[in-house]
Amino acid sequence: MAEKRRFSRIIYRAPALLTQGSIHLATTVQDLSLHGILLSILDDTRLDLQQPIYIEFPLPESDISIQMTANIVSMKNCTLHASIAYIDVDSISHLKRLIELNVGNDALLHRELEHLTDLGDEDESEAPDKI
Repeated sequence: MAEKRRFSRIIYRAPALLTQGSIHLATTVQDLSLHGILLSILDDTRLDLQQPIYIEFPLPESDISIQMTANIVSMKNCTLHASIAYIDVDSISHLKRLIELNVGNDALLHRELEHLTDLGDEDESEAPDKI
């Protein structure tokens, strides 16, 4: 089977906070890409799969926090896969650097960044506010 993934995923374990409306869940980041995130969730029964979520997680040994709004793609066996709908400039810069350090292939990363900007040109909708 051919690989359909357009973005390299890196394994990255970190605690994260998921927010949806008044719901706040402690989660764990399992892996990341420039386009999505995989989270481990212990209690997923209260989430509305049709509504966006807000995710925030710190970078270790720093005061830097990556923040994003995402759409739930799937949720199965306490694993939530979400696509990034909005991420601010500072957070995407830190995410890019994190992936760059873990991918180890600058050409691949730059190709993915170009594809990401191509996707942004296709969808000119306004970014949602923090949930």
